[in-house]
Amino acid sequence: MRLQGRVALVVGAGQSPGETMGNGRATSLLFAREGAMVIAVDRDAVSAEETVAMIHGEGGQAMAVEADVKVEESLKVAVDKCLRQHGGIDILHNNVGISLAGGDAEITEITVEAFDHCVAVNLRGMVLACKHVLPSMRERGKGVITNISSLAAWSAYPLVAYKTTKSAVIALTEQLAIQNAKFGIRANVILPGLMDTPMAVDTRVRVLGKSREEIAADRGAKVPLGRKMGTGWDVAHAALFLASDDAGFITGAALPVDGGTSVSLGI
Repeated sequence: MRLQGRVALVVGAGQSPGETMGNGRATSLLFAREGAMVIAVDRDAVSAEETVAMIHGEGGQAMAVEADVKVEESLKVAVDKCLRQHGGIDILHNNVGISLAGGDAEITEITVEAFDHCVAVNLRGMVLACKHVLPSMRERGKGVITNISSLAAWSAYPLVAYKTTKSAVIALTEQLAIQNAKFGIRANVILPGLMDTPMAVDTRVRVLGKSREEIAADRGAKVPLGRKMGTGWDVAHAALFLASDDAGFITGAALPVDGGTSVSLGI
């Protein structure tokens, strides 16, 4: 097993309501299947516990920790709890992100409150998680950080807060990679494309008032590979690779998981 004996802190391990599995939950399950002790962090304690129950049901190891990425002390407490109980954190997986559900809009329509909220969740939360995990990783001389951005960073995504923050996550990851290479710490970023997840599809059903089938068909038609959306498992397998020793010489990389969408856009 590729992550045997490692401790993985997954921030955003729960998910919003929906018919499919989100990136964070799928990643948590896959990490556990590969031998990791998963610390499932989410502001929704019930959702985090659901993820942990699924892992336990498969015979894996996990514990749930409630924390809100918008509140630094909340994240610090979660990290400290993990360090006290497990002695270190080998993998930090930052999965949080909001757009429409956070009030995101085009630049002439967005409110200050909505923009600040999206920044706090999508970007500042990742910065704060890294801030509190990195000292331990540096002291131990090893660690892996994987951040989840979005193909929206590279494409003509119309909502200003999500595109801006997810673009900034790429820059953050590059800085993490170069500043922490001397400590033996790797940092990479995944850019999911059009995915069939609760955040991507079911949120649009609720906000836009369209059927799930209509939204899924429209999104799937834009994907060159098979004309269908990806799933949380596609992101999870990319995350597993980057977290494992198989990617031991990879840092500062931006990995699209998008069914060829970025290529079709000429990116």
